[in-house]
Amino acid sequence: MAYTTISKPSEHHNVITYTGTGSSNARTGVGHQPDLVWIKNREATDSHILADSTSGVTKYVKSDAVTSETTDSNSLTAFGADGFTVGSLDNVNTNTEEFVAWCWKANGGTTSSNSDGTITSTVQANTAGGFSIVSYTGTGSAGTVGHGLGAVPKMIMTKVRNNNGSWGVGHFATEITSDPATDHIRLDTDGAMADSAEYWNDTMPTSTVFSLGADSTNGEANYNTWTYVAYCFTPIKGYSHFGVYTGITDTADGPMIYCGFRPRFVMVKRTDGTENWMILDTERTKTTNTGAAGINGNPLTGIKLKPNVTAAENTISCDFYSTGFKPRNTDGVFNWTSYEYIYMAFAEMPTVGTNGIIALAR
Repeated sequence: MAYTTISKPSEHHNVITYTGTGSSNARTGVGHQPDLVWIKNREATDSHILADSTSGVTKYVKSDAVTSETTDSNSLTAFGADGFTVGSLDNVNTNTEEFVAWCWKANGGTTSSNSDGTITSTVQANTAGGFSIVSYTGTGSAGTVGHGLGAVPKMIMTKVRNNNGSWGVGHFATEITSDPATDHIRLDTDGAMADSAEYWNDTMPTSTVFSLGADSTNGEANYNTWTYVAYCFTPIKGYSHFGVYTGITDTADGPMIYCGFRPRFVMVKRTDGTENWMILDTERTKTTNTGAAGINGNPLTGIKLKPNVTAAENTISCDFYSTGFKPRNTDGVFNWTSYEYIYMAFAEMPTVGTNGIIALAR
């Protein structure tokens, strides 16, 4: 149990829920000024909305669609010191309906030019929390882009902003394949991981840059003159983890996934076949106290949302432990028949804090 540099994860990432009002609605309690806010209406078939402080207020992209960045004065209207404000847009604030917001801190909206790569980028980075928001303009030719993390990214999500195009996700875990830089997976579909040099130029990211291939066809990563946003993540011990696991055949007693902390947020995707993405978090998860024995109120009824579709939330069984999570189902999105899954997880509380004290509560 190694010490972490982050004793209070909510200073870098957090999850809040709220009830819509249908009019200007200021939400607090995030624990930091969020620079990426991902909002989903939990009750309705509305698109997921992602807004970041680099693009600015009233602008957003959708995780479940290929559409370009939208400007709407009634979407997210302000980033605050401890939260954000939303307007009357149904996707973020339908009156009386329930919402969830997943929030990450970058650099308070302050950006800088980065010339580490052959393509100059605009970056705001939170190196302590292992997260950066990168914007760049494609060239159509193979090149590199500076990400500002000072460490190798384990996961990158890119989206074209000024044209239609799918999300490209790189999950650079060697457990998937001996050469993960050759592969990508799309956030807006349920498709399997696929090979394409257009995304990462078959090159692993470094502590300063990630690579892009020549893109003259689909425009999803590096089309000439098109503008892009990339959300880049590097693991921080005791706070964030990006890995791979294999499902266990025909049993609801799934594998134990070690993260080094009790997760606050988990996103999972099958890589070797067609299944939806899935997000679980402890803010929406309810204790059932039934079924197999667990700890701290486990097992739990997880409440899942699917980033690639507009559907409302529904339930799935999962245990959250002080060191990780464990699927308790035979659902193909989470645990089935030797399927392979990638995941990203962020902490509710580290197992061991910066002072070596074992963390027991959020």
